[in-house]
Amino acid sequence: MQKRNEWASLTKAAHDCDPNPDKRAVRIVDFRQDEHGDWVAVLSCGHTQHVRHRPPWQNRPWVLDPEQRQARLGSPFGCGWCAGERSHDEFKEI
Repeated sequence: MQKRNEWASLTKAAHDCDPNPDKRAVRIVDFRQDEHGDWVAVLSCGHTQHVRHRPPWQNRPWVLDPEQRQARLGSPFGCGWCAGERSHDEFKEI
């Protein structure tokens, strides 16, 4: 039996996290602000990801400028939720 290392905040992989059959990358489709005023990227996979600018830990000055956010629409963005869920598949029992 293999040991499973699981993150409590991630769920079992869902179909919306399956890689696209044509290998299209996850892209930014929109931005919104959360209840604290932090910017959130809405991704083509259906997930959301905070995109904060809080130096020195998170250095994304572009998120503060509406024109620069607009320019990022459609650009590839690695979804941490999808990546985390796919990595759990590596721990499936045989």
